[in-house]
Amino acid sequence: MSSTLMASCSSSYKRPRPIIDIFVPFLLFFFFLVVSTSASSTSSISNGTEKATAMLYSGEEMLRFQRSPDGDVIDCVPVHLQPAFEHPMLRGQKPQEAPAARPKSRSHGHGGDGDDDGEHGLRQAWWDAGEECPEGTIPVRRTTEADMLRASAAAAGGGIGRFGMKPRGSGGGAARRDSSSSGHEHAVGYVSGGGQFYGAKASLNVWPAQVASPAEFSLSQIWLISGSFGNYDLNTIEAGWQVSPQLYGDNHPRFFTYWTNDAYQETGCYNLHCSGFVQTNSRIAMGAAISPISSFAGRQFDITLLIWKDPKQGHWWLQLGSGPLVGYWPSFLFSHLGIHADMAQFGGEVVNTRPSGSHTPTQMGSGHFPSEGYGRAAYFRNIQLVDWDNNLISVAGLRLLADRPACYDIVGGQGGAWGTYFYYGGPGRNARCP
Repeated sequence: MSSTLMASCSSSYKRPRPIIDIFVPFLLFFFFLVVSTSASSTSSISNGTEKATAMLYSGEEMLRFQRSPDGDVIDCVPVHLQPAFEHPMLRGQKPQEAPAARPKSRSHGHGGDGDDDGEHGLRQAWWDAGEECPEGTIPVRRTTEADMLRASAAAAGGGIGRFGMKPRGSGGGAARRDSSSSGHEHAVGYVSGGGQFYGAKASLNVWPAQVASPAEFSLSQIWLISGSFGNYDLNTIEAGWQVSPQLYGDNHPRFFTYWTNDAYQETGCYNLHCSGFVQTNSRIAMGAAISPISSFAGRQFDITLLIWKDPKQGHWWLQLGSGPLVGYWPSFLFSHLGIHADMAQFGGEVVNTRPSGSHTPTQMGSGHFPSEGYGRAAYFRNIQLVDWDNNLISVAGLRLLADRPACYDIVGGQGGAWGTYFYYGGPGRNARCP
């Protein structure tokens, strides 16, 4: 379809959203509510951190929770009880073993992975509580009553039944040439044009982007894309950081994932809000706040993300740099991405609701234009792709696109320890962006 950056595909079939996906957020909420109530007699307060343990009748430890310094409650849920295993094709199963072979780098010097450049690595605020989830469990950010009430109030986006999902008909998240008309604005780098991509990797610094309205968000992420908006068969896999007051209730930058197989219509969700992404990591909480983060003219902190398709099992895995795996998207979730991606995209996105008839002041990235450079502007560096043979390769022909350059812009570069990189972002409303 000419109005999109995606290759057009002929299939028009739209799979209805399974009923279990609609009720998973409710089930999780009430499960955690019951567990918290039953555990109240064993609760204790230690150094300002709330801790409790709920016990099965057999005496086996089932779930532990702790309160993060930022107000989140993190539950330690047995790995086989996470929402993914409510999917009919996963019920009764256990997570897949980690792939034996991970993407290999062909670079051995400048322009390589760059994982050791600067201060990087995903750290989360809840770690400051000094607790960890026990072996055999995963940390899950609790869905609260306030979360559900915000979703209920968001009637324009589909109401509570779409909690944890992007709005329909909004252009979703993948950049398209008419995306600014939907209220979604992008500054991205992308590769497409008939290529076959089996993964992507990049390092991106994390900022406390200011979001002006609860109905808006600001994010920075990697997209892997196949299909088209026009046929409602767009498949995406997404991961990065975002500030979303409507989803999380605050303005903290948070680690997130997303997926869809029907152009953001009825399938997919953020994090673990539906049956989809299978988490295997016992340390990372999806949707939890990232800390520390970058500061203007100060220290810079980035995270390195790698998404790739396992050649043996076919699942799409998410890895933090050259370190731990977070989990995977099962291949059966997708049609086109069941084979490979047609496009890889990197960069920022904001929602502009045009409050009071003018452009939103919601920030993208650091809230400063790319011309301000290191320490002031947000960046993606060491951008790489995964080829058919599971090799990490340099990006050739990265194209840059800014929907509204006067509001949010992007400037790229090549060479040195950063390999392929770009600076991006902006303040939104300003004298040139009324």
